[in-house]
Amino acid sequence: MERGAGPETPSAPAADFASAIAGGPGFGPIVVDPATGAAVWSQPARTLFGLDPLSPADAVRLSELVDPEDRPAVERELARCAAAGDDLDVAFRVRRNGQPHWLRLLAASAGAGASRRLSGGVLDIDSQMRAEEALRSREEHLRSILETVPDAMIVIDATGTIQLFSRAAERMFGLSQDQAIGQNVRVLMPEPDSGRHDSYLARYRAEGEPRIIGIGRIVAGRRADGSTFPMHLSVGEAKWGERSYFTGFVRDLTEQQRTQTSLEQMQAELTHVSRLSAMGEMASALAHELNQPLAAISNYMKGSRRLLVDSPDPNAGKIETALDRAADQAIRAGQIIRRLRDFVLRGESERRIESVAKLVEEAAALGLVGSREQGLQLRLALDPTCDRVVADRVQIQQVLVNLMRNAMEAMAESPRRELVVSSGPVADGLVEIVVADTGQGLPEAVRANLFQPFFTTKEAGMGVGLSISRTIIESHGGKLSAEANPAGGATFRLTLPAAG
Repeated sequence: MERGAGPETPSAPAADFASAIAGGPGFGPIVVDPATGAAVWSQPARTLFGLDPLSPADAVRLSELVDPEDRPAVERELARCAAAGDDLDVAFRVRRNGQPHWLRLLAASAGAGASRRLSGGVLDIDSQMRAEEALRSREEHLRSILETVPDAMIVIDATGTIQLFSRAAERMFGLSQDQAIGQNVRVLMPEPDSGRHDSYLARYRAEGEPRIIGIGRIVAGRRADGSTFPMHLSVGEAKWGERSYFTGFVRDLTEQQRTQTSLEQMQAELTHVSRLSAMGEMASALAHELNQPLAAISNYMKGSRRLLVDSPDPNAGKIETALDRAADQAIRAGQIIRRLRDFVLRGESERRIESVAKLVEEAAALGLVGSREQGLQLRLALDPTCDRVVADRVQIQQVLVNLMRNAMEAMAESPRRELVVSSGPVADGLVEIVVADTGQGLPEAVRANLFQPFFTTKEAGMGVGLSISRTIIESHGGKLSAEANPAGGATFRLTLPAAG
């Protein structure tokens, strides 16, 4: 029968069968001719397909009511049933009030050739399909989160067998999901933890007393190439029926330890510079204090020599020579002290054109280690139009690290912890870098002595950091100053010569 012709009417026995069955809620009996798609519709089936109850249903083919996207699949299934005599089980969408609605057709094949019919019913599965779609959407969303989260996630069962291995875990341990899933989690651990882990799980199953569950700790991990690395591990437990599963969240601490090492090296350099600067200041003070008495000694020697010019004493010549030599040695002592001061203060400095943004970002990476745990927020407002300065990179970063660490310590007890680092042009061809915090502030008594050597408000402070910082900035031709913020906290301003 051609597609454009009217549908055939099913045989009388099939029609009697369809009319005899009363459909329940969400179910409608139907008889379908698989060769033409013509159908005998029960009233519940008409309702499920969205047909007008008063329309002549036998003038409508089944496939004509199916959503265009699903129609090819339904027609293929009908053709297969017509040719092979198989039963039919197909899900598809129809349009009801302009909206897609999921149905499922289940029918048994009976008869042969042109008299073959499919007798069964239509089920309303819209709620089920929408629930499954929502579940798939949530699963895909969860999977996307697991694939993008920087921390690795590993799920094991009570025997230690890996059940889930996230993308971050693949990158961290150098194993693919196919390689990891099904293996014992001890392959991710170096000795001695690898050999002990099964006994840890057995003890927990026997005693039920958690040792690390819910408690984060730093442990060692082992990559596929055998190398080890430090990691922070947090473990949680979930039960599915009688089975227990353990979820581990792993954070690679390699970069953090490198940053900590760099910070310690910079702090060691800063301490060295602090001591060197303290020596320079001491030498300068000694030179200032000792030059005057040494000059006085020289003058007294010369005066005493003049008194001996007309002396009849036979030893006068020897005394004059001794006085001359003593005066020369006093002058030489002053020169030695001045040279020592100049040597200590001069140091080695390599000043080049540097980027303000890079100086600030590198100093922040070193100086603000641990700031995330304290809830500190860093905000940068750097002017790109005046980004180049002439500076010694190491010295200026030491100054910035010192200011940022001081700010972080000052905000340790503050309800609001915000550090703002900004830059901009100022007069005389200088660039100003501003470090502002929301910490305890600067009382007037503290601000007056802030840059004095050995003045500190910290219990374990040396009192030389800010003094040395000011010396470094002034040696660059700039200035370092501090002021209290009206809303609380402190602001430090330093200037450096702009490049070009």
